[in-house]
Amino acid sequence: MRATRTLAASAAVVVGALALAGCAGSGDQGSSDGTVRMTFWHNSTTDDGKAYQEAMAAAFEAENPGVEITLQVVQNEEMDGKLQTALNSGDAPDLFMARGGGKLADIVEAGQVMDLTDRIDDATRDALGTTIDAFTVDGKVYGMPTAVLPGGIFYSKDLFAQAGIDTPPATMAELGDAVAKLEAAGIAPIALGAKDAWPAAHWYYFFALRSCSQETIESAATERSFDDPCWTQAGEEYADFAALEPFNDGYLTTTAQQGAGSSAGLLANHQAAMELMGAWNPGVIAGLTPDGEPLADLGWFPFPAVDGGQGDPTAMMGGIDGLSCHVDAPAECAEFLNFLLLKENQEAFAEAFVSIPASKEALGVVADPALQEVLAAYEDAAYVSVWLDTLFGQNVGNALNTAVVEMLAGQGDAESIVATVNAAAAKE
Repeated sequence: MRATRTLAASAAVVVGALALAGCAGSGDQGSSDGTVRMTFWHNSTTDDGKAYQEAMAAAFEAENPGVEITLQVVQNEEMDGKLQTALNSGDAPDLFMARGGGKLADIVEAGQVMDLTDRIDDATRDALGTTIDAFTVDGKVYGMPTAVLPGGIFYSKDLFAQAGIDTPPATMAELGDAVAKLEAAGIAPIALGAKDAWPAAHWYYFFALRSCSQETIESAATERSFDDPCWTQAGEEYADFAALEPFNDGYLTTTAQQGAGSSAGLLANHQAAMELMGAWNPGVIAGLTPDGEPLADLGWFPFPAVDGGQGDPTAMMGGIDGLSCHVDAPAECAEFLNFLLLKENQEAFAEAFVSIPASKEALGVVADPALQEVLAAYEDAAYVSVWLDTLFGQNVGNALNTAVVEMLAGQGDAESIVATVNAAAAKE
């Protein structure tokens, strides 16, 4: 599998090679009875996902007598806020979900996360390849990746055929034509869960990826300046597209992944034809179909090219989900991470979540047709950026997401997005 490139977590190295190949306080080193207790926060709300996490914890406990792992499910949209509150209060979990980028760099700077550089097994490091760069800050590793999650547009092949769309759109003009054909056929073109903000902002991210050069995105990640005209162009392109009214009715109050009425649920139940989302989407959709099975006609295509854009049309954007240990977590936390990255456990992860594992050794179990299309595009990508809100860190990222939703709600425009983000960056 060919190497691609990704925007990594390090403030000094923004682009690097990526080869796919109740809460208890942290640091409970052992109780009076000699038991080592760890808390683990994860966002696995589906039955298969929760079952996987529980099975992994039980298996590790069986292999390591005297270790107890307490799992707590935190809904995805609540994870960042709750985790930051817990970290700041000194009552953080020992093991928690990490997203890399500026968000990870922020907690590294605050001294809240364990340095794993010398705690990673050689076999684990080899299997992960350079996906581990996403959790590397200033040359040190502070997390281990578990899944590679590039974004793009998932769609219903049956609804496309019903609307007379023969091939997935490759340009924004073609996407506009597809929207018109779907509307003419009485089909909601695109599902959008804008209530959660980040799904709406994802559209801006991709317009920016197509409008801005790689060098401009790198510069914004390090300099926190968004004055290049391409950032405004991205907002204008987005506003023009939104003027076509491509999104489901009530999209501003629609959630992303919670229930049949969410944007993922609309696609899962053929009530909308498309959704822009990361590669976790097939697993989420599978949990929302009437029979609880993967959507049989689910397809995927890359975000279309933008006329006049400076970005490489093959560039992709997405996330690399992973896990980090609190700075005061017991040593067994790092051992558990190595355990989770074993080939058989990463294969089980990919099957449970219908996603792409971080370990190149486990890629053979990726059988979902849509995910195979993601992988094919990923291999050919000129570079892969992490989501902009992850790249820029929580404060700037949240300001960006909010400003995008305000534009869609008629309370802002392309210029106000840039002004809001610059103002947030100036406060850091």
